[in-house]
Amino acid sequence: MKKTSQLWRQSRVGAAVAVALMFTAPSFADNAMGSIYGQAKAGSSVSIVSVDTGLKRDLTVAADGRFNFSQLPTGRYKVSSGAESYEILVTIGTGSPVYFGREGAESITVTGGRISPIDTSSAESTTVFTQEQIQRLPVSRDITSVALLAPGTVKGDTGFGNLASIGGSSVAENGYYINGFDVTNIRDFLSYAELPFDAIAQQQIKTGGYGAEYGRSLGGVINLVTKRGTNEWQGGVAAYWLPEALREPGKNVLSRDSTRPDDQRFYVYRADNTSETMSYNVHAGGPLIEDRLFVFALVEGRNNESDIYNRIDSYSTNNTSPQVLLKLDWNITDDHIVEFTGIHNEEEVDYVTYDNPDGSGGSPLAYTGNHGLENSRYTIESGGHVMIGRYTGHLSDNFTLSALWGNLEHTNSYRTPESLPGAECPRAFDSRNNPATVTYIGCWNTAQVTIRDPDFGPNYDERTAMRLDAEWVIGDHTVRFGYDDEVFESGNAGAVYTGGIYYRYFTSTGTVNGVAVPAGTQYVRTWDYNTGSASYEVHNSAIYLEDSWQVTDNLMVYAGLRRETFDNKNGDGDSFVKAEDLNAPRFGFSWDMAGDSSKKLFGTLGRYFIPVASNTNIRASGVEYIQIDYWNFTGIDPVTGAPVTLGSQIGPTGFNGSPTPPDPATVAATNLNPMYQDELILGYQQQLSSDWTVGVRYIDREVKDGMEDFCSHQGFIDWAADNGYNNFDYHSMATCIILNPGRDLALNVDVNDDGNLVPVVIPNEYLGLPKYERTYRALEVFWERTPSDGWFLQGSYTYGKSEGNVEGYVNSTLEQDDPGLTQDFDHYLFTDGAKGYLPNDRRHTLKVFTAYDLNDEWAVSANLLVQSGRPVSCNGYVPLAGLGVDASSLQAYSASSFYCVDENGNTVLTQRGQYGETPWTYMVDVGVAYVPAWADGKLVLRADIFNLFDFDKVTEYEETGEFNRASPTRNPDFLNDVNYQSPRAVRLTARYSF
Repeated sequence: MKKTSQLWRQSRVGAAVAVALMFTAPSFADNAMGSIYGQAKAGSSVSIVSVDTGLKRDLTVAADGRFNFSQLPTGRYKVSSGAESYEILVTIGTGSPVYFGREGAESITVTGGRISPIDTSSAESTTVFTQEQIQRLPVSRDITSVALLAPGTVKGDTGFGNLASIGGSSVAENGYYINGFDVTNIRDFLSYAELPFDAIAQQQIKTGGYGAEYGRSLGGVINLVTKRGTNEWQGGVAAYWLPEALREPGKNVLSRDSTRPDDQRFYVYRADNTSETMSYNVHAGGPLIEDRLFVFALVEGRNNESDIYNRIDSYSTNNTSPQVLLKLDWNITDDHIVEFTGIHNEEEVDYVTYDNPDGSGGSPLAYTGNHGLENSRYTIESGGHVMIGRYTGHLSDNFTLSALWGNLEHTNSYRTPESLPGAECPRAFDSRNNPATVTYIGCWNTAQVTIRDPDFGPNYDERTAMRLDAEWVIGDHTVRFGYDDEVFESGNAGAVYTGGIYYRYFTSTGTVNGVAVPAGTQYVRTWDYNTGSASYEVHNSAIYLEDSWQVTDNLMVYAGLRRETFDNKNGDGDSFVKAEDLNAPRFGFSWDMAGDSSKKLFGTLGRYFIPVASNTNIRASGVEYIQIDYWNFTGIDPVTGAPVTLGSQIGPTGFNGSPTPPDPATVAATNLNPMYQDELILGYQQQLSSDWTVGVRYIDREVKDGMEDFCSHQGFIDWAADNGYNNFDYHSMATCIILNPGRDLALNVDVNDDGNLVPVVIPNEYLGLPKYERTYRALEVFWERTPSDGWFLQGSYTYGKSEGNVEGYVNSTLEQDDPGLTQDFDHYLFTDGAKGYLPNDRRHTLKVFTAYDLNDEWAVSANLLVQSGRPVSCNGYVPLAGLGVDASSLQAYSASSFYCVDENGNTVLTQRGQYGETPWTYMVDVGVAYVPAWADGKLVLRADIFNLFDFDKVTEYEETGEFNRASPTRNPDFLNDVNYQSPRAVRLTARYSF
C-alpha cells in the first residue's frame, strides 16, 4: 500500500464532492489565515476540529444554506455535519469548500498538497504551494524559484539576483509577507527578510486581482506562513548539498577586440570559479499544553563556500551563519488565538582577497585560476531579526477581529574592518592602451572602492508596523475593513572614494571633453565623489473597506476601496514627498455558470499604488555629488597611481549633484502622484474530469502615472527667461526633482534668487519629457491534474507583451537599482528611442512540472521551462551639443542612452529592442526520491539535477555600444555574450523525520 506521506491522496470521492473540493481560495481572504466554507442544510450544525491542534469551532447554518469559518490557522481540519465528515487542508489566504448532503457523497480525506483551482467564490489570481509539494519537485530552495512556477512570472535580470518579474512589472515592485507581516525592504524593493526555507509551511503567489487588504505593490505578492507546533511532538533533521564536483563549470567569453593583449583576452572569465553549498537543519515542535499552547523551532546551519577568479586577483567567501525560527501558538480558547514568530537571519560572510603573483616580466600573471598572495581579510555583515505578534478573535459567529504588530531590523552589508589596507591610496585605472580595458594601478585595494563615514555605524533598515482587520458577515454580504500603519527607517553612512579621488588615464583620439587634443596625447580624468550621512524615515498608512456580496447562489460580486498615504522625509525629519488620500478601488465578480462549480467566468478591475522607496530619501534629499575634470599630466607615481604633476585643465568642469542638501520643499513636484497601475483581468475555468481542470485568463495592466526624477536645468533657465525672472539662478534648485513625466510641473522655486520660494507651474514643453508608459497584456492558459493515484501535474503557457518607454523601479539594461530615481527621465534625450518592448518582455513562456510515484519506495519528478528571449538594445552616451548648462552634469553619465556610435564612428539614434532578442532557452530539471520501507517512511533520500542537458544558450548580450565619452569609440564587444544559462548542477538531499 502506498504511503500517503509520499503524495497527496484522496479516498473515494463521489462526483459532486470531488467537484466541490477542487477549489482554491475564495478571493480577498486574510493574508496569513485560511477559511472553510460551503453549504449544508439550513439550521443544521457544522463543526470543525483541527487535526493538528484540537482547535474547535461550530456554527448553525444560515437560512440560505451557506456557512463560513474564517480566520483559521492553516493546516488539516475535520469538518462534520450530522453523519458526514471530511478531512481537508486549509491553505494560506484561501478557502476550502465543503458541501454536505450532496447525492452520492461519501466521507473523503484530502491531505498534503494544493486543492485544484476552480472556486466559484473567487476572482483572485493566486497559486499556493505547500512545503510537501515543493519538496517533491526539482526546484531551488528559495521563495523566488517557487514563485517562478506560477503563471505570469518570469526571471528578472541577473544583476538583481534573478528575482521574479510578475505581470510585466520590474523585479522591484513586489510585496513579501511572513505570517501576515510585510517584510519587503522598501529601501530598494529588491530584498526581503529571509527565513530558513524548511520553516515555510506554505507559499502563496498572488499575480493579480487581489483585494483591498493588499497594496504597496504593482507586480505581485509573495505570501508565506511558517510551520507551527501540533498536539504531537514531531521533529526531524535534513541536509542539502550542492557539491562543486557535480557542477559543470561556467563558460568564459573571449573579447572580440583584436587590440587587447593576451593577458586581457577574456571579456568574461568564470570557468575556474567554484561554488559549494551545504545547508542542514534540525527542527522540533509539539504541545507545551495539549490543545492550547504549541511551539515549533528550527535551526539551520550553512557552510557555503565560493572562489571567484578575476584577471589578476581573486577572492574566496565562506558563510557559516545559522538562521533560526521560533513559532509559538496559544489557543487561549477556541475563539481567541495569540501567535508569536521570531526569526534570526543575521549572517556574516568572510572574505579573503588575493593578488596573483608577478610573472617574469614583473606584471601580475593573468587568469591563473588559483589564489595568489593574500591581500586582505574582512567580513560582510547583513540581516538581523524579525518579530511578529498576532491576535485573532472570533467575537461571534459573524464578527472576527485580528491585530498584528511586527518589527524588522536589517543591517546592510557592513564590512569589518571598515577600512582595508590601502584606504589612503586613490582609486586609479590605466586605460591608455585601450579605453575598453582597465589595469588597476597604485596601492588601493580593489575590494574597497569607497571609504564610509567611520562615526555613523552600519547602514540599516528598520520597519515597525501594526494593523487591525475586521470581518463582519451581514446576510449575503461579507464586509472586511481595516487599518495598517508602518514606519520604515533607513540609515546610510556617507562615503568618498578611497584616497579621496578617482583617477583614470586615457589616450586622446582627437577630442577630449569637447576640446581638440592631438591624437595620441595622454590625459587623466578625475572624479571627486561625496555623499552625506543621515537616517531617513518613510511613513506609510492605509485604510480599506471591501464587500463580497453573494448576489445569487451562482454570482458573487466584490467591491472594495483602499486609501493610501505615503510620507517620505529627509535626514532632518522634514517631509519632501507626502501624498494623502490616494484612492485605489477594487472590483471583481465570479459567476458559477453551470451551478455545479464546473464552469466559472470571473474578472477583476483594480488600481494599485506603490510607495516611494527610502533610497529616494537618501539620494534625492541628501548630499550626493560628483565633480568631473579632465587634465593634462606629467608622470604617474608608481606607488600611488596618482599623477606626479597635474597640468592644465581640458574643457569645463562637470558637476552632478550638490555638496549641500536641498530644501525639502524643492525636491518634489507639489502636484506629484505616486506611481500607480490599473489592472483588468478576465478569465474562465472549467473542469474536464474528476482529475483535470483547465483555465484561461487575459491580463491588461497599464501604469497610469509613473514617478521618476528629472536632473536637468536648462529648461528651467529657459522658462525663467521667457517669464521675466531675470535674477533666477538654477543653482538654488535641487539637483534632481521628483515628478510625473509628461505632466506640467508644479514646483516651489526661488525665481528671484532672494531666498523666497514661489509656487509656479512650468509647462512640460520646457522639460520635453514624454509620458511615463508601461503596459502589459497577456493571455495565460493553465492546467492541472490534481494529486491522485500517485501522480500530479501542473502547467501554464503565457503569451505576453510588455511595452513602454521605461521598465519601472529598476533599469535592467544598466542594472540600476534606484527605484523612482533611474536615469530614464533625467533628461529628455534619455527618452529618445526608449519606446519598445521592455527587458522583462518574454513573448512565450511554457511551464510544466510533475511528480509521479513509481511504487511505494521510488518517485520521480520533473520541471520544464521553455521561454523566448529578451529584447536587445544599444546603449551609448547622450550627445552634449546645444544642451546649455545640462552638458556639464550629463558628462558624468555612463553609456546609457539609445544614442550610439555606429561602425563609422557617427552618433546615431537607435531604438529599444532594435537588435533583436536573446535566443530561446530550454531548461529541464529532474529529481528522483527514495523512501526505503525499512525506515518506515521516515527517511527520504533524493537527488535533483538542474539543467539536465546542460543547455547553455545566451541569456544576456553586451548592450554597451561605446565607451569613453571624452573620445567616443565603438565598443568592439558590443553584442558579445555576457551571461548564459546556469550550467548543470546536482543537489543531494537527506531528510529524516521522527
